[in-house]
Amino acid sequence: MSHELQNGLPNVDATTPAVLMLLGPVAKDEVPRLCADVRALLTATGAGVVVCDVAGIGPAGLAAVDVLARLQLTARRAGGRIRLRGPDPALRALLGLVGLAFEMEGQPEEREQAHCVEKAVEPGDPAL
Repeated sequence: MSHELQNGLPNVDATTPAVLMLLGPVAKDEVPRLCADVRALLTATGAGVVVCDVAGIGPAGLAAVDVLARLQLTARRAGGRIRLRGPDPALRALLGLVGLAFEMEGQPEEREQAHCVEKAVEPGDPAL
């Protein structure tokens, strides 16, 4: 498995997340290095989010789930979080099956209200 940090980190501001690309199957001996990379990216950018591009991670399996869970734990311990980019449907299904919730690119964050959603106001509701 190889991974690469995308160029441009010196120009990244606190609102732009860094990207960690995961390419190919992940070997167990690479996990500590990947976790160190997540910590370093969170520290370098100050954004609080590392985007893990998992489009090239290979077949969805428990090894991939284990790596992503460890990266998420590392990010949480460092005060950040992981956002997944490009997971295939099988990986998304497997993450849901084992009960791991990841933020995915293109989905609104939990704190954000989805666009085009209007709240209904019932007659007699007190004004806020």
